[in-house]
Amino acid sequence: MGLIKNLIKPEKQTITALDGVTFTVRKGEFVAYAGPNGAGKSTTMKLLAGMLLPNSGDISVLSLSPQKQRILLMQRLGILFGNRTELWWDHPVIQSFEWKKVVWGISDEMYKKNLATVVELLDIGNLLKTFARELSLGQRMRADLAMMLLHSPEIILLDEPTLGLDVVAKRQMIDFLKRINRENGVTIMVTSHDMDDLEEMAQRILMISAGKIAFDGNFHDLRSLTGNLTRVAVTMEKGFIPEIENGNLLSSDNGIYEYDVDLAQMPVRGLLSQLSAVKGVRDVEIKKAPIEQVIAGLYRDWDSGKNESTYGSRL
Repeated sequence: MGLIKNLIKPEKQTITALDGVTFTVRKGEFVAYAGPNGAGKSTTMKLLAGMLLPNSGDISVLSLSPQKQRILLMQRLGILFGNRTELWWDHPVIQSFEWKKVVWGISDEMYKKNLATVVELLDIGNLLKTFARELSLGQRMRADLAMMLLHSPEIILLDEPTLGLDVVAKRQMIDFLKRINRENGVTIMVTSHDMDDLEEMAQRILMISAGKIAFDGNFHDLRSLTGNLTRVAVTMEKGFIPEIENGNLLSSDNGIYEYDVDLAQMPVRGLLSQLSAVKGVRDVEIKKAPIEQVIAGLYRDWDSGKNESTYGSRL
């Protein structure tokens, strides 16, 4: 009966993608923008680039309005979506580059300089005459990134730029982004589901949940929200099994026992003192817990309805 009713008079539902989101990114910053699926990350990127219009509120990028001055803004901004390409599918890569030069009115001097730079740093010299449809995912992503940079954007927005890349391609992408941020002062805002990538690239992270900013700070502060989780790997002599007070055993394999330990509850000095009294210890390795583990804990809290203000939105 409900189905028939909806066919005759469809019910409308309003979904708020972003709810009072406010933040400022300073010139030269490398900012990570993270959150669970459906949190509003891609929507934010599209709003900043003028691809979507907000129902309310104001957006300013480089002192320009994405809604009213999009053409002027795009001359100074670059945007890349990991699951899309601007390359001409049935043409060599270089033809897409030359098309952009003409359409965007890029000067000969700027084009030659930027082309030489991206070809060298992204190692795409042997790809220029290759048809876009023949490129691997990693090669296509490098070519798309190169094309995006031909007009010397001051700000670049990257939505899942490492999506699906193999280890080598991902390494090239991350190293290049860090380099242009450090050496050229390019402001970068990047989204990714790979938190390890974000922690390596960015100095600051914005966490969004259910359309609201839940955290704004650095990765050290982010880790401190869930205590000071640490991984401790203890290598034991045969026949000995370690016991760590307040430690959560994660795995044991070939005499190596790995624990989760919260150093907020048991400082390193106490941990080492405890291990020094354990018989059969051959080696101890202490390292930070994966950032993925920290984020997963926050997501669980948010999903369960825990007050996000607990995490101190720093705006």
